[in-house]
Formats: sequence, C-alpha cells, structure tokens
Amino acid sequence: MKNRKIIIKYFSIILLVLCFSLNSCGYRFSRGRLPEGVKSICIQVFANNTGESGIEVLFTNDVIYEFMNSGNVKITGGEDADAILSGTVKSMRIQGITHDPEQSSLERRVTINLDLKFENKTITRVQFLKDVSESQAYKVESDKSDTENNRRDAIEKISKRLAATIYNRLTSDF
Repeated sequence: MKNRKIIIKYFSIILLVLCFSLNSCGYRFSRGRLPEGVKSICIQVFANNTGESGIEVLFTNDVIYEFMNSGNVKITGGEDADAILSGTVKSMRIQGITHDPEQSSLERRVTINLDLKFENKTITRVQFLKDVSESQAYKVESDKSDTENNRRDAIEKISKRLAATIYNRLTSDF
C-alpha cells in the first residue's frame, strides 16, 4: 500500500512536469519589423563596383531570402512597394594573412564592403547604410581551382552574413 502511494505520487509529479512542459510559454526570438509600418519592399539588384562578375546577384538574392524568411514583409515590385532597398557592392579586397617560409600565401582574407539605401515611401524618408562590411579567411591550395573554390565559398559566407546584418539593421527597434 505504501509503495503504491509513492508510485502514484511520482507518477503525478511526472504528469505535472509533462503538462507544464507541453503548455510552456512558447518563448522564442522574434524577428524585427521594418520601420514606420512598411509591409512591402522592393529589393533592387545591387550595383557592382568590383571586378567580381555576378557578385551583385549573389548578394541581392541573399538579402531577398533574408527578408522573405522573416515572414514580416512582402517582396513586391517597385511601384507597389512601401519601401525600396537598393545597394552597391562597393569593394572587394583580398589580402594574404599567413605565409610559408618562401613568402607564398597559405591563407587569404576577402573583405567586401557595401553601401545601401532604404527609401521608405510611406513617410518619404531615406536611410543610408554606409560601409557595411564583412571578412572571411580562406585557404590557398596548390591547385588554383581549389583556391578559387575556397575564395568563392568565402564570398558566399560573407554574403549570407551581410544579408542578416542588413535585415537586422533595418528592423532594429532601439
């Protein structure tokens, strides 16, 4: 009889813990909202001031994905949008960061710098994001095509981080 009461007590505690865990508050990190009631945005293809062919499309697509992923804003054409985001891939710099004894690069760093313009058409306000930049290191391989693939992977990582930075800067509420 005593064992049965202990079992029922533990079972009740486990049941309560389960109920509370299933009915938890649902806390999660929320994504910010664009300023001044902007509900739709047109993201124009960025300009490219670098010698890297196609980099503007990569960066534009990653920014579009970041905004679409938020679920807080609709991506539309220019005339229908409450806001327009345009940008320029201003520069791309590559520098050696580690070298072997013969002074050949073992590792390089690519740094990309963007300028952006956010036009809020609902209140006729323009916001500029100047010199938004990110860097990423990559390995230099003996095979040039492998080094080129590493460089391209580094650029793709930078693009994704910059897209998140742009979204976060435009939606920060502080």
